[in-house]
Amino acid sequence: MVCLPAGEFLMGTNDHEGFASDGEGPVRAVQVSSYYIDACAVSNRKYVEFVQETGYVTEAEMFGWSYVFHLFVSAKSAPYVKQVPQETPWWHVVEGAYWRCPEGIDSSIEDRMNHPVVHVTWNDANAYCKWAGKQLPTEVQWEYAARGGLVQRRYPWGDELKQGGEHHCNIWQGKFPIKDHASDGYSGTAPVHAYKPNGYGIYNASGNVWEWCADWFSPDYHLMAESLDPQGPPSGQARSMRGGSYLCHKSYCNRYRVAARSKNTPDSSSGNIGFRCVRN
Repeated sequence: MVCLPAGEFLMGTNDHEGFASDGEGPVRAVQVSSYYIDACAVSNRKYVEFVQETGYVTEAEMFGWSYVFHLFVSAKSAPYVKQVPQETPWWHVVEGAYWRCPEGIDSSIEDRMNHPVVHVTWNDANAYCKWAGKQLPTEVQWEYAARGGLVQRRYPWGDELKQGGEHHCNIWQGKFPIKDHASDGYSGTAPVHAYKPNGYGIYNASGNVWEWCADWFSPDYHLMAESLDPQGPPSGQARSMRGGSYLCHKSYCNRYRVAARSKNTPDSSSGNIGFRCVRN
């Protein structure tokens, strides 16, 4: 874990690329108490340790299915596709998909132990945190760490997506959702230590997998919150997520920017959602 000192930073964005309906802005000064945060997202290897010690069963296992990106559904898994949502046809409901079998029954994590665990709900992530003696980060803690000490930059490394012609994150390269050229080196998840860390030593704050946060999501609660260690509302319908994923593309989901936000219900899982932990 990385120890971040107490401090103040400018949270949010007024960038024209932002999504106002998500509550990304306006920019405001926020004070943060000192805390520790995982340098990397929780890996499959770490999650194996948790499950072996506790016998924990994830919600995707209990439900019997999870969402798999359509290009990753193999011929053997195709008969197990139970539904294709009309509004997001690139997601397939695949029976038997869960964290150990990310693409369905004929897949495994054997060669991806250093990749982030996926198909974990907010509840699954929270259970891991309790076992590890940690917590999920608040959105404030997440963004403070993701910025790496830079002030109002678009990404953890600066304002240019390909700084110096070099890829710094794992996002969609090509025409979404038809073809991913994987010019950043990966199609699907990348290792948790992929690419260079930001100024605070944090890896993959942009792209790779969405990361659950502790807060209930609200597009405007932060406007009324305290300036010291603010958190989301006391209740809600969905939990906050940060960072974007390997499926994000400017034409579809330009949310790999550090100020970007999204949400999902706490029992939702898919092949591009993971998490990292903090300790106060």
